[in-house]
Amino acid sequence: MTSTEHNQPIGGHKKHTPLTRLSGNFGRDEWAIVGGYCTTIKLLADQVIGALSPQYKCAYADTSHNDEVVSLPGRLSSGAVLEYTDQINHQQYNYTTQITPFRQRQLFAEADMILVNGNHQPAKAQVVIIDLNKKASLQKRLEQLTNVELFLLADNVDEIFDFIKESIPNWQQIPVYRLNETDKIIAFFAEKLQQAKPVLNGLVLAGGKSTRMGFDKGSVDWHGKPQRYHMADILKNLCNEVFISCRSDQEETNAQYATLEDTFIGLGPYGAILSAFREKPDCAWLVIACDLPLLDMKTLQYLVDNRDPSKLATTFGNGYEGFPEPLITIWEPKSYSVLLAFLAQGYSCPRKVLINTDVHLLTAPDTNVLTNVNTPEELEKIKAILKQTTTAI
Repeated sequence: MTSTEHNQPIGGHKKHTPLTRLSGNFGRDEWAIVGGYCTTIKLLADQVIGALSPQYKCAYADTSHNDEVVSLPGRLSSGAVLEYTDQINHQQYNYTTQITPFRQRQLFAEADMILVNGNHQPAKAQVVIIDLNKKASLQKRLEQLTNVELFLLADNVDEIFDFIKESIPNWQQIPVYRLNETDKIIAFFAEKLQQAKPVLNGLVLAGGKSTRMGFDKGSVDWHGKPQRYHMADILKNLCNEVFISCRSDQEETNAQYATLEDTFIGLGPYGAILSAFREKPDCAWLVIACDLPLLDMKTLQYLVDNRDPSKLATTFGNGYEGFPEPLITIWEPKSYSVLLAFLAQGYSCPRKVLINTDVHLLTAPDTNVLTNVNTPEELEKIKAILKQTTTAI
């Protein structure tokens, strides 16, 4: 049986579950700079990264030209497959094992922008340098020019090569700058990254069994409707799409609210977050628990306004120990692979993920709104607070 035959559906059955796959060789937003000398590409990458790194996590990929190095460094020469060195101001990993495309994407997962020396490695999008001295070399790389987004003219040319025009039908719609117009080039990448900001969806966590409460916490009527609907209505003002997370055995009868069934079973809120990313991995998710009766539009608007997409997540400190509140959090797409990695090591606590990763931690305008309700006793206390608030109004 050939590999092609092996993957053919039998009787309509598909061998693999259809999932949205991450595009790119390194990450979501990557550009190969091709057509210039390697020193020119490195200098351009330095200029762009230097300008954008205060706002975005930037990465660079290249291949070494040092052909004289034939022996392995450090303990790799003794047979180690991996050597880690803490260099104080940076960390260094040396491998002997081949970095596959799958591992490569994991390593670059937290980068917002990846620049690649296209003379050695391809990328999803390309920036093409038009340099007379590299004309023959560029002509050999035409197959790599699958998604050109910018042309840069070197000092020795005034227009794009004819073979480029013949190979790229839409070449006239692609912006053209001089290679020394650094400000324009940086602005180009800044605009691209702004356009690539992940869409924000909302997720109301209502799939818990409410064991301590004794009944469904999401059904409590704090504000004129069941709390899960109240929270979903607030999120509709802030998010592109809003879903109510639920278990497979829960019945949702209100057709006005979209649901998202847990596909990571038995993991509580952690599984709900992973299920959301499995459904829409390129979106950010504003995740809200359904047991936060004091949480209001003002607080969530503050969270959204102060969102930092370059971080793994944007969240509030809880006001007590200062620990992050994982269930009032914007989880960026880059957190998906990190959540899975923590799970693979036996951890299913979203707070532990936030504590041990690079997140944007905010102080809520009013920390009282972060109070959650898990027991009948806590429910009565919050009822009293809400009653006082209503009376005062």
